[in-house]
Amino acid sequence: MKRRGPTMVLAVAAIEVGLLSGSASFGDYRLNLTPSEPLGLWRIEAPSRAIAVADLVFVCPPVTPLFEEARRRLYLARGLCPGGVAPLIKAVAALPGQKVEVGEEVRIDGEILPSSRLRQTDGAGRALKPFAGGIVPPGTLYLHSHFTSSYDSRYFGPIPENGLLGLARPVLTVDP
Repeated sequence: MKRRGPTMVLAVAAIEVGLLSGSASFGDYRLNLTPSEPLGLWRIEAPSRAIAVADLVFVCPPVTPLFEEARRRLYLARGLCPGGVAPLIKAVAALPGQKVEVGEEVRIDGEILPSSRLRQTDGAGRALKPFAGGIVPPGTLYLHSHFTSSYDSRYFGPIPENGLLGLARPVLTVDP
């Protein structure tokens, strides 16, 4: 009988996570289960101003061969975005007109982007091809995650801002 309390707490927690998972894919809420940002429940908030560097956003990636390959490699979860993938949660690292240089790490307008060292291979040992760099084109965003193994613009480059769902706001999260 002494174990009933902790067991009951765990059971209730599991049920709550299940309910959150089921409801998180509807409306303005998303469940983040990737280490790119804290794990948990996030809300998508419509921006009341122009998107700025350092904003944390949810964005649907474009349907391109590069993202189709990323889905096959399991870099992207299944979801409700076009192409059947889940939205990405990333920080905006550069806006149109900014210069992105890619070497061992990324520089934005000459400044090193923190936590931007590139990897040569993914966790399965497959080669990763980095973005070549250049000026961020109009209508696109250069996205980044401080998580070393994140699949972000270091590899896929700027993506169309028309896939922007909104700002990412934590509701109930925990750092991995």
